[in-house]
Amino acid sequence: MMARQKNTKLVFSTEFGRACPECGNPVDQCTCSNDDGIPEGDGIVRVSRETKGRKGKGVTLVTGVPETLADLKKLSKELKQKCGTGGALKDRVIEIQGDQRDLLVELLKAKGYQVKKAGG
Repeated sequence: MMARQKNTKLVFSTEFGRACPECGNPVDQCTCSNDDGIPEGDGIVRVSRETKGRKGKGVTLVTGVPETLADLKKLSKELKQKCGTGGALKDRVIEIQGDQRDLLVELLKAKGYQVKKAGG
């Protein structure tokens, strides 16, 4: 008997057809697909610095941006270009390499967001 590999995901079932590889539900009942809605929050964009889990390398985190996922991707790209560094967008949190808090606060305020520095 062959053991099922842990990293395999269901993409088709004879029971209901195509399946979402993330949640395993039928595609038309997917619970994880492209949640483009704007999450509710207090409307304040928070800019913080973190080194946890990054081997001492610091990154600047931008959280609480009230935008859709597509707009967040565009904003993330623009902020990375303005800072001249790399970064990523993970779970609606923009990560920018290095300590870029002061520059990011000014850039986001210029775009009309209410911004606060968070953390130490």
